[in-house]
Parts: sequence; C-alpha cells; structure tokens
Amino acid sequence: MGLFKKNKPESNSTGNVKILFTTDLHGSETAFRKFLNAGLMTKADVLIIGGDLAGKSLIPIIDIGNGKFKVEEKVIGREGLDEIIKKYKSSGIYYTIVDQRGLVELNENKKALDEEFKRVILERLQEWDKIAEEKLKGTNLKVYTNLGNDDPLYMFDVISKSERLVKCEGEIVNINGYEMVTFGYVNPTPWNTPREMTEDQIYSNLKQMIEKVENPDRTIFNLHAPPYGTNLDNAPLLDKTLKPVVRNGEIVMTHVGSTAIRKLEEEFQPLLGIHGHIHESRAFDKIGKTVIINPGSEYGIGLLHATYIVLENNKVKTHQFIIG
Repeated sequence: MGLFKKNKPESNSTGNVKILFTTDLHGSETAFRKFLNAGLMTKADVLIIGGDLAGKSLIPIIDIGNGKFKVEEKVIGREGLDEIIKKYKSSGIYYTIVDQRGLVELNENKKALDEEFKRVILERLQEWDKIAEEKLKGTNLKVYTNLGNDDPLYMFDVISKSERLVKCEGEIVNINGYEMVTFGYVNPTPWNTPREMTEDQIYSNLKQMIEKVENPDRTIFNLHAPPYGTNLDNAPLLDKTLKPVVRNGEIVMTHVGSTAIRKLEEEFQPLLGIHGHIHESRAFDKIGKTVIINPGSEYGIGLLHATYIVLENNKVKTHQFIIG
C-alpha cells in the first residue's frame, strides 16, 4: 500500500461543505457527464467518485472493408458505427476496431487481449479527464477520484497526471477542516477482482491510516466497500455456479459487506461514511453516530446515481439521493 500522506489543511476549522458523491460508473460516459453537470447545478464544493471507474466488457468491431463493419452479427456503415460507439460509451462498454486477423489475435492470445483492455481503459479515462476539464472550466472544482475493486492500478497513472481528477487513496485529504480517508480495496468476492483483501488486511491497512487523522468524529470515510450487516450491503445470495438463489419465486438476499469496515466505523465513529460496490443496495443507515450512504448504480443504462451531502458545524446537516 505504501506510506499514507497527509495533505495540508485548507482551513483550521470546519465549516459548511456541499459534497456530491457518486460511485461505480464502470465506464459510462453518460453517467460521468451527468455527474459533472449535477455538480455544477447543485453548486457543490467538492466532487467525489468512490471507485470502479473501469468498464467490464470489450466488444470487437470488425472492419470488413469498403466502409463496412461487422458488430454483434450485423453489418453497418460509418453512420451506424458512430451510433453504436455512442451507445457503447453511454453504457460503459469498451470497443476496439480490428480486421479479421486482429480478431483472431484477440481470441487466441490472452496477452494481446489484456493489452487491448488496458489500452481502452486508459483511453476512456483520458477522455473523461478532457471532459472534466471542459465541463468544469472557470471553476475551482476538483474531482477526488478513487479506484475500486474492479479498477487496475495503472488507472492511477492517468489520475495522477490530471489537473481535475485528484488521486485521494493513500492520502488524508483535508476539505475545509473535514479530513477524508479513502480506501478502494474490498473484502473477497466470488469473482477474484483486481483489488481485494482479507478482512484482517483491510482492518490493518485502514486502521494505520485512520490513526493519522486529528479528529475521527470530523472525518469522512470514503471506502468503496460498505460495512457488513447494514442497508448498504444487500445483494443476491449466490449458489456454487454463481447464480442467484431463488426461493418461493423470490431472489434470496444476503449481506456481503466488509466486517472490518463495520468494526472500524464502530470504533472510530467518523462523521460520515460514503460507500459503493453493491449496485443494487442504494440506501442510507447509521452505525452509532455515523451516517453511512451508498447511492447505488445503474451505469448500464446511463443513469446517474449520486448523493448530495451538506456538512455544517461538524454535523451531517442533510443528504439526498439524486437519480437522473
């Protein structure tokens, strides 16, 4: 994990801070654009993305010559190509244009496929960086950007070079007197995603960081995994084949959050916990005095799920879900 660093405070006292938080955009340019627009409309002071920026799928578009392309078993022209690329960007799907030889290479060479995935992930994130610069031009707004469990670490290379996207994992960020601790790793999942840790590892790494904050009760925990056993971590129970368990015609739900994160929020009682990871579990809850929120995600249909939060005088004055 490396050393945790502490940013210089922006203020010696806490004041009124308006936060717009979203998470689990998974490559959806439409959801990202809506988030930036909502930040401007709500006049937020701080924009935060809680992780999982990367998309999950890559579809090859085959160039068959003479301005024609084959995709999803259909032959289309240039105009159709523009439309399908727009659709893919909106829903978070990556695409690559290849000839027949290139398609064979991707199907038969895992290294080539991995390299192409890396290329399109970085390309999409660089496009988002340009969009953020354009949308937020003339403002002082920064987008505190975390990676989640589905995000490869090389994405930090783009974020670290950006003027608008700010890497916050590994930092203690001071926002007008409120300190923010950020952590993108999650407890083990059935899918063995890139950034998972055991509960003991999560507890150890996070506790080391939290102990560096000055006032835990004025701290924001920006942690991708939600705490276990709350309204924020309900997901379908899966069988051995990873299919949802159905009983009496209904999907059986279970808690899948992190016990370590729950324990740390119980111990340190931060002001606010902002979480994601479990798309279907949009909710707020409390652990002791700590308000915890998961805005949920429907990135696949280009829908923005976000939460508008106002902190005032060391309290969560208000919080509201934004969907659109």
